[in-house]
Amino acid sequence: MHQEIGAQPLKFLIIQTAFLGDVLLATAVLEKLHQYFPTAQLDVLVKRGNESVLEHHPWVGRVWTIEKKKCRLQELLRIIRQVRYIGYNYVINLHRFTSSGLVTCFSGAPQRIGFRQNPFSFCYTYCVDHRFGIGPDGNYLHEIERNQLLIEHLTDAKPARPRIYISDASHQRVEQLCRQHNLHSFVCIAPASVWFTKQWPLEKWLELIKFLPTSLDVVLLGSADDRALCETLSQRAAQLSRKLINLAGVLSINETAALMQRAVMNYVNDSAPLHIASAVNAPVTAIFCSTLPAFGFGPLSDKSYVMESQERLSCRPCGMHGRRRCPEGHFRCALSIDARRAAAICSL
Repeated sequence: MHQEIGAQPLKFLIIQTAFLGDVLLATAVLEKLHQYFPTAQLDVLVKRGNESVLEHHPWVGRVWTIEKKKCRLQELLRIIRQVRYIGYNYVINLHRFTSSGLVTCFSGAPQRIGFRQNPFSFCYTYCVDHRFGIGPDGNYLHEIERNQLLIEHLTDAKPARPRIYISDASHQRVEQLCRQHNLHSFVCIAPASVWFTKQWPLEKWLELIKFLPTSLDVVLLGSADDRALCETLSQRAAQLSRKLINLAGVLSINETAALMQRAVMNYVNDSAPLHIASAVNAPVTAIFCSTLPAFGFGPLSDKSYVMESQERLSCRPCGMHGRRRCPEGHFRCALSIDARRAAAICSL
């Protein structure tokens, strides 16, 4: 274990201003830094709206937020002034785009660390490639392994796991909800995604619910924006004569994590709920439609499964990220995933 240099604890700023799932995976860096620098100040800069992921995190001090939709010069200058005032020893940028690169570049930190693909990486004191492909163990590099490359010269080469710290209040709220709805054995389904081609279609979720063991209740999860989709799914599933509860928009991220820990299985898309499950080691089955687990965003839980098309599709993947529609018009990458096989995972 390393000791801090000098009389004052070291100050680290970790920047991840991408999506919620990226912030969840970034918590692995916090865990690793804390292992090696237990008295260090660990602050984080995230996109506004994602700060709730870090609620109750024992190693995190300040959580700075940046409004990406209004990320003009004035907003960037505000963040840079705040960051410079603190006087960080290390700024570690996990993001590869311009705004975060500017903050890193002008942070005033003597050690500025990030990926070479950032447009401002020429200002960094230490940078590595953000690369896809095979890692030292012969498996595809996961995002937590890519992030670990940035700090392995400060710690070691083995990444920590991402982690959400669930508060007692969240556990109590979930306990209350389980009693209220008489939930004992159940699966959670998070059917939504920001991107159309990352989202298993409604009819496939209905098939899954149909094939699930009748002894299991079903809980639908998601944000307030996902509630309408979950309500439609709930109404369509009513004919299946099984207990289904829509909690989309009802739970905080912390409470969602607590409920997922209690589930027999959690069914998710390649989206944020997948990484919530990983961050609390909850059982999870991840549905990959247009994207691939090989991109490095697969599940990390001890009990985890991946469902994807068994067809050889020349169009898959159609991009690194999701799309608003299937470019080929057939969406076979999603429609050909076997719902009966996915449901059978509950019995494994």
